[in-house]
Amino acid sequence: MEYKWIALSNTTLGTLMASLDANIVIIALPTIARDLPGTPLFDLLWIILGYQLVTASVLVNFGRLADIFGRVKLYNVGFAVFTLGSALCSVAQSGTQLIAFRMVQALGAAFLFSNGAAILTDAFPANERGRALGTNQVAIVVGSVLGLVLGGFLTSWVGWRAIFWVNVPIGLFATLWSHFRLKELGTIRAGQRIDLPGNVSFAAGLSLMLAGLTLYSLGSLDFAHFLGVEAVGVALMLLFFAIERRVKDPMLDLSLFRTRLFTAGNVAIFLNALARGAVSLVLVFYLQGPTMGLDPLAAGIFLVPISATLAFFGPLSGWLSDRYGARVLSTLGLLVSSAGFLLLTRVGARTTFDHLAVPLILVGGGMGIFASPNRASIMNSVRAEARGIASGTSVTLNNVGMTFSLAFAFVVLTASTPLKDLELIFLGSSGIGNAPWIGSFISSVHSVFYFSTAFLLLAILPSVVRGPEEARRKKGAGFKSAD
Repeated sequence: MEYKWIALSNTTLGTLMASLDANIVIIALPTIARDLPGTPLFDLLWIILGYQLVTASVLVNFGRLADIFGRVKLYNVGFAVFTLGSALCSVAQSGTQLIAFRMVQALGAAFLFSNGAAILTDAFPANERGRALGTNQVAIVVGSVLGLVLGGFLTSWVGWRAIFWVNVPIGLFATLWSHFRLKELGTIRAGQRIDLPGNVSFAAGLSLMLAGLTLYSLGSLDFAHFLGVEAVGVALMLLFFAIERRVKDPMLDLSLFRTRLFTAGNVAIFLNALARGAVSLVLVFYLQGPTMGLDPLAAGIFLVPISATLAFFGPLSGWLSDRYGARVLSTLGLLVSSAGFLLLTRVGARTTFDHLAVPLILVGGGMGIFASPNRASIMNSVRAEARGIASGTSVTLNNVGMTFSLAFAFVVLTASTPLKDLELIFLGSSGIGNAPWIGSFISSVHSVFYFSTAFLLLAILPSVVRGPEEARRKKGAGFKSAD
């Protein structure tokens, strides 16, 4: 087999596993809550948020480590750590332990996410990268939605611990496969230093902002203390940017943002992630909630149209972007997804698979059309030796957006639905289908999707202003190739 296909198949498996586990737990949360008595709602939320937070906090730094020590070497470490974290999660005895072990998983996922795109970019020529990155990008979102179906099946028939068991044999095989078959083609830049102050300030700032949002939504912080926590978090993020402007080897290379293609693509990724990050959580709330009352497996099956259409359009869009550039395709994808989210605001207290499939097809299809051209545009805009940190930057912004989307959605839900009643839904309680607050719950679901539509429409602006540089690059004018 030609090496580039080995690289594509291995990195796609790694991306699929890491993204699948970002969401596979969502469908099992009610069962986990019942099996681990005394687990508060805050812990249940942070089983999800902690994974996303750790991944987002270390991704860029892991990209820099890869530029120093080698992308393949650290990618292989990622598979091993992810497999270990999965095994630990399967034996957790409390919510706190599960949060901690999920963070071990997240460290492995960060190594996989930060190096996968860079390994692919090294392996494929420029005129084939869109298709390759498109296939890999599809695995991210397909994995996140497929996790709901697989998680629902395993939780219903085997138990929630099985959602982690399946990773162990696959992870062991993939670790050995990547160790023996992947080659180091990237440029190694020895002598760089790790930006510890930048990494600490970034992680602390994100953690405080997320903790403030979730504690406020749960009623554990009043508004004044919430503002205080958020202010400290924002101050730490400003400190992070100040540090990055002064250190010799920054965690985040701000000079990359001088390139319009890189900046526009990453802003679009962030806004798109803000829009779509909470869709699975909110729909699981809705489908397993008091009016629909589906079991975990049925709820997962209802969400199949997202992954199916994304899997179809992602590679096709990547292939087209190799010929026509990213601007038109990425913008079209955002428009299609926004139409799907707008239709989701019309979902009633009850719906059928057929009625829900139409907006979900638009949401998933739009994601597929947007993701791969946009990612290829970003990776083609940087120098070869900076691809590790560029890949880490774009995936970090994606994960930060998705993490804040989850936290923000929970704030919106609790603003309309009493917390004690939302807990009943979250824990899968029955017999509440006629409660007087059901109308408020459905209204809050609509509000989340209105915000998603707004974020997608905002993302159209950077997608459009990225300009026609890619088309001119193919003609040798106006933009100098990163190669």
